[in-house]
Parts: sequence; C-alpha cells; structure tokens
Amino acid sequence: MDARAGIDVETAIAACAAGDRSALRALYDREAAQMLGVALRILKRRALAEDAVQDAFLRIWSAAASFDGTAGQGRGWIYAILRNRALNMLRGEARVDLVDDVEPLGLEDPQESPEAMVARMSDASALKRCLETLDAARRRVILLAYTDGLSQGEIAGRLGLPLGTVKAWTRRSLLALRECMG
Repeated sequence: MDARAGIDVETAIAACAAGDRSALRALYDREAAQMLGVALRILKRRALAEDAVQDAFLRIWSAAASFDGTAGQGRGWIYAILRNRALNMLRGEARVDLVDDVEPLGLEDPQESPEAMVARMSDASALKRCLETLDAARRRVILLAYTDGLSQGEIAGRLGLPLGTVKAWTRRSLLALRECMG
C-alpha cells in the first residue's frame, strides 16, 4: 500500500478489471498529477498533455484485465500506457501538416467564425477547395482546432459532441485533406 492515496496500484488495476469505477478514481487521484507532468514534458502543451492523460486512463480502464503483475509493476504499466499515448500524439501531430498555403486563414478578427474564414480565402486556394469537400460539421472541427487552437476535448465541449467523435472526425478529415492536397 502507498500512504499517499491509500491504494496499491496493482490492487487498483485488478479492481478496474473487475469493473470497480471507484478503483479507477482512486488510481486517478493518486497518479494523475504526476502523469500530467510526464505528459507535459513529452508534449510541451497542456491541452495535449491533458488529453494524453485522459486517453491513458481510458486505456487503463479498458485494458486492466490484460495487466500481468508478474511481468512488471502496475505503476510502470500505467506510465508506459501514458508514454505510448503521448508519443503517438506527437507522431500524429508531426505527420499532420496541412499545407504550405499560408494565405488561407488570415486571422484578422478573432471573433470571426471558421466558416467566414474559409469564405474569405482566395478561390484559387487549394486549402479552401479541399476544406469545402468536407461536410460542414467536420470542417468546423478542423477549423476550430487550427484557427482557434482548441484541443479535441475543448472542441467536444464547445460543440456538445463526444470526445471520441471529435477525435475520429479530426483524424478522418485530416486524412482526406492530406489526400486532397497531395
């Protein structure tokens, strides 16, 4: 047992595997602050680090039954999940470089809607042409991320959508934009 939070990590993981949500909460209370620090060192952006920690806890919950205490300590296992998630986010961000087309978004008015920004783009802009191939909801998700700098969690909150939906739309839309721009 650890005196900090009164719960042993391995015990908490086993309880998570049995469906005990309070064990996940106890594990979160015990480790989340340190996990956020680790994610911040890797990702350098708080919003991304928070997303990585949230994703790690979702993975811990869903994969708890696969934890093998004979192969290592529980704390090492949860930090490996966090590290892998953060590195995947870094790799994904490095791959997602929409364009060299700098003209497009011309952020003159911070209150301007993402749709108005697209409308202002030059008709010859490849980015405008490609953005217009996306349906309106998915285009809005991409524009909120790249014009307002919102994290996927913030976009989900603003639009009232599940985080998983925002993540899926972002990934698919970026793939479609990459193909269109290529």
